[in-house]
Parts: sequence; C-alpha cells; structure tokens
Amino acid sequence: MSTYSPRLKAKYVKEVAPALQKEFNYKSSMQVPRLVKINLNQGLGDAVGDKKIVDNAVVEMTTISGQKAVPTVSKKDISNFKLRRGMPIGARVTLRGDKMYEFLDRLIAVALPRTRDFRGVPAKGFDGRGNFTFGVKEQIIFPEIDIDKVAKIRGMDITFVTTARTDAEAKALLREFGFPFADKK
Repeated sequence: MSTYSPRLKAKYVKEVAPALQKEFNYKSSMQVPRLVKINLNQGLGDAVGDKKIVDNAVVEMTTISGQKAVPTVSKKDISNFKLRRGMPIGARVTLRGDKMYEFLDRLIAVALPRTRDFRGVPAKGFDGRGNFTFGVKEQIIFPEIDIDKVAKIRGMDITFVTTARTDAEAKALLREFGFPFADKK
C-alpha cells in the first residue's frame, strides 16, 4: 500500500515551514503559521425564484472541490427581495487536510492562470487576523467544469484560514506556497 501525500503538503514540511521559521525568527516549529482550511462560498441572489440554480451550484462546487458541497439558507425574511427564512440562496464547501492542499495546488497551478487578463491576486483581502479572502469572477476557470453544461457564469469567494497572527505572516505563508499576489513584495 502506497501512502499518498499531496505535493504542497510535502512542500510545506520541507520548504515553507523552515523558510518562515527563519524569516520570522520563531523559537519553536509550532509557532510557524499553517493553513487550517479553505472555504469556498457562492452566493446566488437569483436563486429566490428558481431552486434548480442552487442545485446546479452545489453540483459545480462539488465538482470543483472534490468534496460534497451544501446549500446555504437564508437566516431571515426580507420582503423587498422576496426572501423567506430557510430558503436556499447559495452553496458552500469547507476543505481540510489532503483535499485542501490538492485544491490549493490546482488553484495556483491551473485555475488562476486561466483567468482572463490575469496579473495576480490583489493582496487587499486580509482580515487583520491572518485570514485571506478573494473572489473569482467565473467558475469556468476550473478545468473540472464543462463549459457546455454551464447555465450561467457565476463567481465565488475563496477564503484561506491560517494560524498566522498577522497579515504579514499569512501573506508570507501563501507566497511560499506560490500564491500569485499582484504586488511582488
């Protein structure tokens, strides 16, 4: 039986963690920031009128992530949007472990370079606690999606949750993985 380990997981142990420990002068290897999970979220405002939109989004998110996506439901009634509590209005999936590293690898190596006029991801999505969120305008940048079967092009938000305490540490962690930030600093 062969033990499979994702490429970026091995890269973290061999290259990323030692580089970060040296850069930030950590006393212990447990202080080195690491990636905890990746959240994919798709809000579907026009799903109020048609439930099939949410079903299609769940199927697409499951295909992209390799893990079953779940529909998100509204928390309250908003009459102006014809929204009732409990109505499905989006899809989300949380990736951890090997699937998280595989998704990150595909995102960096395949999906982001397929974005039209791609010049890097702006680094303004940090939240002050070492987590990073950015948006993707089209789900068709992922090679798993068959363009002929897509009813409508939709975007999604991708959030990286890390154990870093500052944005600088989180940015250094993602840059060591090869994440293409727009600024080269």
